[in-house]
Amino acid sequence: MRNDKPNLIVDLSFQFALQVIDFVETLNSQNKKVIPLQLLKSGTSIGANIWEAQNAESKKDFIHKFKIAAKEADETAYWLKLCQASKHYPSPNKLMEQLTSVQKVTSKIISSSKSSSNHQIDESSN
Repeated sequence: MRNDKPNLIVDLSFQFALQVIDFVETLNSQNKKVIPLQLLKSGTSIGANIWEAQNAESKKDFIHKFKIAAKEADETAYWLKLCQASKHYPSPNKLMEQLTSVQKVTSKIISSSKSSSNHQIDESSN
């Protein structure tokens, strides 16, 4: 059962996805086609995987879903950097800042989850 208490990374990734949708709508209104579609897929997938991780079947499953979210965040960074480097696209600087926040929290969660998982393995082998 999903825990509906406030959750920083769930909230950050959800808000980020909403901002991606808005940015993609702006790109679509400028008749941009390929990058908006890729950005929409990867940018919203981050939060979807984090959301799904909240109901993980195990610690290993939880970490795996967060690793997928991290990969999607890396792909999203690529598309945003392309927009940033192109003179034909609007600046995604605000999105880049938000993505950096999501990536930092995601990375910390993966790292601390791995540590606690390794700690549990160490204790059970004693």
